[in-house]
Amino acid sequence: MAFDRLTKVLAGLIVIAWLALEAGSGYAQLRSLPANAKRAEFSGYQSPFVIIDGEARRLAPGAVIFDSNNRTITPGFLPAKADVAYTIDQTGLIMRIYLLTAQEQQRLDALRR
Repeated sequence: MAFDRLTKVLAGLIVIAWLALEAGSGYAQLRSLPANAKRAEFSGYQSPFVIIDGEARRLAPGAVIFDSNNRTITPGFLPAKADVAYTIDQTGLIMRIYLLTAQEQQRLDALRR
């Protein structure tokens, strides 16, 4: 009897742990992009410039790049090509780059229509 009760408690703890992990992974997928972010195609990096939509654009001092999991990365870890959203500062330099997930690409495409 005690063994059955212990088994049920352990099974319940496993379910709770699994739900907590699932909730955490779902949270990581929810990120809001700035309203002023522009969608573009990234195709290269040569410090301090990035190639956005075929045009060399300078990164701002302190620019931040977010991968598709919303982790910050250095420019050296940018993929060779990617769909991105970016923001610029007051002087026109690129301040933030967001590597887009497939869901974000679809959402931005739907907003353009």
